Amino acid sequence: MDEERALFWKLTEAEHVRARTFCRQLVGSREDGDDLYHDTLVSALTKFVQLRDRSAFRPWLYRIAVNNFKNRVKRSWWRRLVPLSRETEDTVSGGNPDAVHAARRRLKWAFRAITPEECALVVLHEMEGWPIAELARLFGKNEGTVKMRLLRARRKMREAIVKRFYQSTVAPMESAGESEDGLCVAVRPSED
Repeated sequence: MDEERALFWKLTEAEHVRARTFCRQLVGSREDGDDLYHDTLVSALTKFVQLRDRSAFRPWLYRIAVNNFKNRVKRSWWRRLVPLSRETEDTVSGGNPDAVHAARRRLKWAFRAITPEECALVVLHEMEGWPIAELARLFGKNEGTVKMRLLRARRKMREAIVKRFYQSTVAPMESAGESEDGLCVAVRPSED
């Protein structure tokens, strides 16, 4: 048993910073993210003996984090907010706090429009840089399914932002620039 624990902590050490950051981004705060990460470690440690393929440790650990997150969301849906990362904030605003606040508000609204699993998928791919193949392994789906789920999640997020923060008109693709879903959206900021 001591050998198993030592191996668990050795494997965890390689993922510690990224997994903790992922949990923080997923729940939207440092304290809650650390709680989620610690719950994930406790769950993972107790289930580690069941993991047959030790090379699958990384996706297995993140799957436990995602499942714990989904369970938390079921208990308290209003806490499912994902903030911008510091790097994204700096590029969005050029240091302007008003732009940072507006971008964060739109992003939080967008994440409310998707399921916890979609939230985890978007955060892992867009913010953590996970490739599609690794996400497919993590979620137990084929790559095409993961790509489609990402596309749908992004679309839901975009529609939520447009609906909430902009008055929009949808035009046929040939009348304006091309978008990934074949629609062009002409937007006008709302008074909100």
